[in-house]
Amino acid sequence: MIELTTPITDEDINKLKAGDVIAISGQILTARDQAHKRILEEGAPCDIEGAVLFHAGPIIKEEETDDGESKYEMVAVGPTTSMRMNPYESDVLDMGAKIIIGKGGMDDSVREALIRNNAVYVVATGGCAALYVDKVNEIKGVNWLDLGMPEAIWDLDVVSFGPLIVAMDAQGNSLYD
Repeated sequence: MIELTTPITDEDINKLKAGDVIAISGQILTARDQAHKRILEEGAPCDIEGAVLFHAGPIIKEEETDDGESKYEMVAVGPTTSMRMNPYESDVLDMGAKIIIGKGGMDDSVREALIRNNAVYVVATGGCAALYVDKVNEIKGVNWLDLGMPEAIWDLDVVSFGPLIVAMDAQGNSLYD
C-alpha cells in the first residue's frame, strides 16, 4: 500500500497508476454535489490546492458543550456515488484538488481534467463506513452547514485513510475501461 500525506503534490501523483492501493494521512474534505455547486458559484471556503476531496455524506452526531458551542462526532463516513459530481468536478479539479475519493467512476470530462491537472480519482469501498470512520482522527471544522450535515464540507484529520484504489490515473488510464 502506498502511503500519502496531504497536501498532495505533483510528485505524489506522478507515482500513482490505475490499480495502485493507497492510504492517506492528513486533511480530507468531504464534498457532495451541493458543496461542489457552491464552490463553483462562490469559491471554496478553504484552500483546495493539493486537497483530497471525498464524495461522502457522513453521519454526524451533534452535542452542545457547556459553553453553548456545538461539538461534532463522526459516526460513519462512506463514499457516495461520484457520477452526481460529473457536472462540477472538472472545474473543481482546475482549482487545484489532487485526489478525488468516491465510488462508481466518473465520466470522460473528469478523466480529461485529471490528465490536465495531474490528479487522480480513487475509489473507496461502499458499505465500509464503519471501517473508514475509524481512520478519522478528528473533525477539524465544518463549512456550509446550512446545506445540511451530509452536504456540508467537513474538514477531517485522518490517519492511513484507506484502503483506496486508484481507479483513474493522471495518464488517462481507467479501471472502468
